[in-house]
Amino acid sequence: MPARRPPAAPAAPPTPPVPTPSAPTVPDTFAPVSDRLEAQYLPGGPAPLTGRPETLLAGLIRTILGQQNTRAAASRQYAALRESYPRWEAALLDGPDGIEGTLKAAGGGLHRSKARHIHALLEALDDTGTLSLEGLRDQTDAAARARLEALPGVGRHTASLILLFDLRRAAMPVEGNLDRLARRLEWVPDGWTAARVVRWFDAVTPPTWAARAALHVAGVRHGREVCTARHPRCDTCVLADLCPSAAILGPAFPGAASGRA
Repeated sequence: MPARRPPAAPAAPPTPPVPTPSAPTVPDTFAPVSDRLEAQYLPGGPAPLTGRPETLLAGLIRTILGQQNTRAAASRQYAALRESYPRWEAALLDGPDGIEGTLKAAGGGLHRSKARHIHALLEALDDTGTLSLEGLRDQTDAAARARLEALPGVGRHTASLILLFDLRRAAMPVEGNLDRLARRLEWVPDGWTAARVVRWFDAVTPPTWAARAALHVAGVRHGREVCTARHPRCDTCVLADLCPSAAILGPAFPGAASGRA
């Protein structure tokens, strides 16, 4: 008799498809909030920042100086660097201690850490053979971002600022003022991390330079002048009737009680 064939192994169950993450829903108030902020703070529409350094490396160093620093102090420090080091090669040769002394003499905080970040940045570029970032102008957004974020002391936010204002690309920088605005408008849950809020803004903001530049600049100004971390001025806020937090956080404003028992 012929040998019996062993029973066939049962077919493996089909692999369930991996669900594709759905795009976040754009809040109904997103467009009117964006329009009101732009009308309030940028009535002529967004424009490239005036006074930006002419080279990308200079723009990056000026941006690093502006982190956790007042605009006035960062401007003084940048001017002092350019006076002491007409060429960035001189700063590289002077070392972090020399850069720190220059920053400290100009006033402003965090001069030690900023000096080390700037010197590390110059060293990293020197290893490539040139103290320049001008090649980024010919790269795609993704390639330019990857190159920037690979540099010492350059994170996503700093790279987004350079992409938006120096390269005029449709990046979406999100810092504390925009993060606070999104939470107070209840666009995002309070439990979200700052990184998740950044990803959310990138997903829902129209992917044009004008829309992103306007929302960033107007949102930052609004956060500094009106929607402050403490004692927000909800009574003067152009978003008060759209903001669920206005009646709770700020002084009473006309119509505040309407619809908010």
